[in-house]
Amino acid sequence: MREPAYVVDLPHVYSGKVRDIYDAGDNRYLMITSDRLSAFDIVMNEPVLHKGRVLTAISAFWFDQLRDLAPSHLISTDVHDVPAAAAVPDLAGRVMLTHKADMLPVECIVRGYITGSAWKEYQRSGTMHGTQMPEDLLEASELPEPVFTPSTKAEDGLHDENITFDHAVEILGGDLAEQARDLSLALYKRGAAFARERGIIIADTKFELGHVNGELVVADEMLTPDSSRFWPAEAWEPGATPPSFDKQPVRDFLETLDWAKTYPPPTLPADATEATTARYIEAYERVTGLSFADWPGVGDGCVVRRS
Repeated sequence: MREPAYVVDLPHVYSGKVRDIYDAGDNRYLMITSDRLSAFDIVMNEPVLHKGRVLTAISAFWFDQLRDLAPSHLISTDVHDVPAAAAVPDLAGRVMLTHKADMLPVECIVRGYITGSAWKEYQRSGTMHGTQMPEDLLEASELPEPVFTPSTKAEDGLHDENITFDHAVEILGGDLAEQARDLSLALYKRGAAFARERGIIIADTKFELGHVNGELVVADEMLTPDSSRFWPAEAWEPGATPPSFDKQPVRDFLETLDWAKTYPPPTLPADATEATTARYIEAYERVTGLSFADWPGVGDGCVVRRS
């Protein structure tokens, strides 16, 4: 487990590649989204300015936008609502006070386009997560219908394993697996249609689902550039993968180096991190229609509360 980017006077629960989680009492968590960035599963030394705020802002937007389909774990994004013991600088705009959720032990992935690991599998065997696919697909082709393609949750630093729906049934049980699949597909379809109208293709996404008081909720983050592939619609054409609204400038730089993609990571140039910040902000503003300058910690602005 990593050292947290923000040390607060609350019991530390977990630190991942991006988020630090603390026990906020009363069956709540305090989630702090840092500006850490990972590429090729390695966390870089240089942060990406405001990345954590973008992920918090866009997740809060989607939690609210899609609340009729599924509740979320979110209580508040207002830094004034967090316990006084967590009052440290630079938290505005990057905190989520949440209900504790009993998380499902699978990643709920939905694919609307074939790319990434699914494309590699298709090239090898004509299948996607073990299911036979049409023979004429190209890289980045839109699938006839979005497909639920779950994976296992790997230990930190390891890769998740793509699994079949039948395997998910073995892990979750039939009723819960079907509920997770149906909810994930509904959330993706609504969110992807909303984003497409604003010039962004959400090629695929990962949902984290869990139970709060027996109710299935969406947790962690939702339809962000970190949990999804965001493509500019105007640049999409089957046969090649469009540029992403994420850390693509950093990946592009790293691919020019003779680096084994192991620790320690190389030093990132400022132009790569600044270009990455710009991409994250553009994704948020295009999807939401809101100005990122109005988000807390960037400027005075909106706060989302959800009970």
